[in-house]
Amino acid sequence: MTDPHPDATPDPEPRADARPLRVLFTGTPETAVPVLRALLGSEHEVVGVLTRPDAPVGRKRVLTPSPVARAAEEAGVPVLKADRLRGEAGAPVLDQVRALAPDVAVVVAYGAIVPADALGIPEHGWLNLHFSRLPAYRGAAPVQRAVMDGVDSVGADVFRLEEGLDTGPVFARIERPVGPEETSGEVLADLAERGGPLVLQVLAELAAGTAVAVPQEGEPTHAAKLTAADGLVDPAQDVRAVAARINGVTPEPGAWGWLVLADTDDDATPVRLKLAGVLPVAEGDEAWPADLAESAPGAVVSTGGSGWLRTRGGAVRLGRVQPAGKKEMAAADWLRGLPAPMALLGGDALQEHQEAQAEAARRRAATTDTRTGEQA
Repeated sequence: MTDPHPDATPDPEPRADARPLRVLFTGTPETAVPVLRALLGSEHEVVGVLTRPDAPVGRKRVLTPSPVARAAEEAGVPVLKADRLRGEAGAPVLDQVRALAPDVAVVVAYGAIVPADALGIPEHGWLNLHFSRLPAYRGAAPVQRAVMDGVDSVGADVFRLEEGLDTGPVFARIERPVGPEETSGEVLADLAERGGPLVLQVLAELAAGTAVAVPQEGEPTHAAKLTAADGLVDPAQDVRAVAARINGVTPEPGAWGWLVLADTDDDATPVRLKLAGVLPVAEGDEAWPADLAESAPGAVVSTGGSGWLRTRGGAVRLGRVQPAGKKEMAAADWLRGLPAPMALLGGDALQEHQEAQAEAARRRAATTDTRTGEQA
């Protein structure tokens, strides 16, 4: 655990009348649940939970409460549900928040903007646990983008919410290294568990009157929300870039590539292959399988009891894969059952395939527009 800034002002004298705080917890996904549970097990009183409304889940699209809502209901905590807090739509829920009279609100991945007229409701404002060392990776997907960038360490900050996006001053920070085989899901789960004690530390300092928040320093970067397109793997890239992309989008939205028969001129349509966490191994490293040396980037090979994807400058050891139309399985098991060598499209071949897909989509759209015009 470290100070957010080396020149932070020394702590003021603690208050003699320090007392537990009334806390409104605001969050939605599973990532937020460890912090909620830490608060429920603390001296502070969780007076209510604000989360997103029930959402459709699974193939049958069954309306399901958020993980935070389920945890709150199990603990007997009142639950407020809203997908927006701004304007007329958000006014009723903000009235409910005022009625709860919280001393402070704690936010972890709520998924909606807290408007300016809500920021002053709690005496101590709104605290946000953000999974980056601010101002780096402001936005919706900080851990995922950091892992995709190949960083060797990440952090999490507790900061005060302002009107700007993740711009407020920082109270406390934790940091941890990122291993070459770790996925963003694993890193995020660890930060979420460690984030609970960090939030409790800040709440104790707020209650005692010793909390100090320092302005963010440095050049801001933005961590935009991921889409399925972010998961497309190009094995023609450097081995560490390929591994960083796969691990960064695992488990969501997921890594995938276009699978084809290797070393043939077959015109069969490529099919999707989903990939999970991988370990990068550069050519010449101790773990480098020598029999991969003659394989071209994109080749999917089984050797030494493991599955491998050849890349530029090395290969990634595959963990689990999901072929089109099948369940997820160990990569080595999948490769043992293949009737012929396979490869992922990469480089120019991948670009040509993507361009052909885009052109086909344009033609379909044009045909639909024409038919619609004729009916009109």
